[in-house]
Amino acid sequence: MENKKIICWWSGGITSAVACKIALDLFKDKNECRVIMIDTQNEDDDTYRFLLDCEKWYGQKIEIITGINNVPDLAFQNNKQEDYFYVDLSKGYASIESVWIENKYLNVATGAICSNQLKRRVREKWQKENQYDYQVFGFEFDKKECNRALGLHKNHPKAKGIYPLLMMAYDKDDCLRIVQDAGIEIPRMYRLGFRNNNCFKTGCVQGGIGYWQKMERDFPDKFNAMAEMEHKLTALRGEPVTMLKDQSNEVKKVVEETGIKWKQFIFLKKHPEYPELKCLADMKPQEVRPLFECNGFCGTNDLNPRVETENEINFDTRDI
Repeated sequence: MENKKIICWWSGGITSAVACKIALDLFKDKNECRVIMIDTQNEDDDTYRFLLDCEKWYGQKIEIITGINNVPDLAFQNNKQEDYFYVDLSKGYASIESVWIENKYLNVATGAICSNQLKRRVREKWQKENQYDYQVFGFEFDKKECNRALGLHKNHPKAKGIYPLLMMAYDKDDCLRIVQDAGIEIPRMYRLGFRNNNCFKTGCVQGGIGYWQKMERDFPDKFNAMAEMEHKLTALRGEPVTMLKDQSNEVKKVVEETGIKWKQFIFLKKHPEYPELKCLADMKPQEVRPLFECNGFCGTNDLNPRVETENEINFDTRDI
């Protein structure tokens, strides 16, 4: 592979970091390789420390593009405002919260509305306006991630994906070891017990029950703010808006009998207008489950044909 333009997508997690490093080692000498981060401006401050460490590891700059149209309050040194490239989405998004409020949703049938607007749409528009021959994605070596890569290859051939971690059979633990062996401190979210480094300023809307139980225990301010956001969006939409749903057979039967999908919804905190709906306090303790790295394909229908139960997800796509 010579004289090709290769885009390496860096999402802030250890898997994408290692995927970019492998790609640079393989292709950089004879090709033009650019490493790019799509910034939601909702990441943990330590992510930008990790970015600087990765720049030294790679021996080149990590470019930053964003769909947020305000002046970024950069959380890291050595990066100036001109290092940001704003991708105009014809939407006045000033923050991730403005995405939720504008769309009156947190999740939709295709995944997180914030990921769709601030990562997927940003990547797709940038992709149309820039030349590339291949794009590097950090899908790790496990069954779900292999399916994601297969789905991307089948459903989006124009992306021309390259998957270094699958090629090397590296899983997340392998990536953790590689980063540490390089003398780089892993991002703080991993050290705090999370398996991904996504959207820590607010907490990730696709985090799941175990994730939000941990947020309530360890970061009550973030938990309370998202509980308030659910109630605010519920008032704006006129029906429940939540991140979580009850997957029990009992509740699924209620949904089937009534045809009301939001009967499965779980609020972070009890909503006085919907006392019949569960809140997080009603759920059994669960472990924090790994999330996908949010890289512009997070929670979207880029995967293989979806299972039937996903068609019953508690969020639809009207008004989106």
